[in-house]
Amino acid sequence: MAKKLHIKTYGCQMNVYDSERIAEVLAPIGFKLSDTADDADMVILNTCHIRERAAEKVFSELGRLRGKKAEKAAEGERMILGVTGCVAQAQGEEVTRRAPFVDLVFGPQTYHRLPEMVARAAREHGHVLDIDFPEDSKFDSLPPARTVKGAAAFLAVQEGCDKFCTYCVVPYTRGAEYSRPPEGVVAEAHTLVAAGAKEITLLGQNVNAYHGEAADGSGWNLARLIREVAEIEGLERIRYTTSYPAEMDDDLIAAHADTLKLMPYLHLPIQSGSDTVLNAMNRQHTGEEFKNVVKKLRAARPDIALSSDFIVGFPGETDADFEATLKLVEDVTFIQAYSFKYSARPGTPAALMDEQIPEAVKAERLARLQALLDTQSLDFNMRAVGQVFPVLFDRSGKLPGQLIGRSPYMQPVVVAASADLLHTIQNVTITQAGPNSLMGELVDDSQRACA
Repeated sequence: MAKKLHIKTYGCQMNVYDSERIAEVLAPIGFKLSDTADDADMVILNTCHIRERAAEKVFSELGRLRGKKAEKAAEGERMILGVTGCVAQAQGEEVTRRAPFVDLVFGPQTYHRLPEMVARAAREHGHVLDIDFPEDSKFDSLPPARTVKGAAAFLAVQEGCDKFCTYCVVPYTRGAEYSRPPEGVVAEAHTLVAAGAKEITLLGQNVNAYHGEAADGSGWNLARLIREVAEIEGLERIRYTTSYPAEMDDDLIAAHADTLKLMPYLHLPIQSGSDTVLNAMNRQHTGEEFKNVVKKLRAARPDIALSSDFIVGFPGETDADFEATLKLVEDVTFIQAYSFKYSARPGTPAALMDEQIPEAVKAERLARLQALLDTQSLDFNMRAVGQVFPVLFDRSGKLPGQLIGRSPYMQPVVVAASADLLHTIQNVTITQAGPNSLMGELVDDSQRACA
């Protein structure tokens, strides 16, 4: 009988991709995915270290799983418990100290070695700790077969970051920038489409820094990779994330004009509108340079819409700095954004900076920023009413006879539609809009925009 594997994924899309690949690595040794940890033979927490108290949430979950592991042991069975992702990479030894019942602690660059780790854990007492940055790329050892849940898939093309923003742990947990050879990326894209993917999101911590070296020695940038992937028959949509504003080059901007499969939606984090704060963050661009990139993008693709990331209350941020952020948001406009109060990450330069901002000030600034962002998001959704969008239906709705899909702008769209339209792209007239989703009607229930 197949052994049951449960993976709980925290954080970013790269972690989602890694969890999918972990399941594929473990499938040949008899593990099959399960939706619950209650009766699983192996439970893996794929962790994120970006958000505040992320590590404590992991330890809390481990405490709960300790009881499940003990119940299995009392029945003469074993639950293998593993922790991976950025918390494992940054605090691997702390995990083994505080949770000695954990069997496997491994970094995001080593999960291709999981079958060996599982075998060692089965043979030995204690834990297996593997948080190295191996010289060989994990992508060279991952199984070529891919599985696709639904019609949208993630595809990692680049990992790591060399920018060293002063608030960020990614360079320490994911390592230096690495770009996969383009042949491997294109081959995996073909495999995903053959498995049913109609939309692929190209992933990287700094994805527009992609610089893959082909077998013939030529260098590929992200624009060339996008154009090559766009040639795959059966693929309807391409996205990429996350982008670094200073590396949005003219060729990539041109790809938004000449590659119709590239969706008119881009996540472009800026973090602050103040040049003083951006410099303290080591962001390597100014607010004006960001706006110039946006201007070029909108000239190339007039229907493009943007989302972004913002941190308020960074050490030393003045009232004037915060007002500069509000001004940039008003000038640029975003249809969606992730905004957070600054919280110190141990080991990052910003954690040691003077002039840490009081929590009450950060909370007040965040509320003002989010009110403005919410207004812009709702306004964009309201302007969608009456428009026709191609919608990729990816899940069932809350009510019988409903499907939920994504517009080109990543808006959830709820439609009355039959289940046989799941995982297809259909033209939908938007009839209602709310802050977080749209309602619509099929243009013609007897016709399909893309089967």
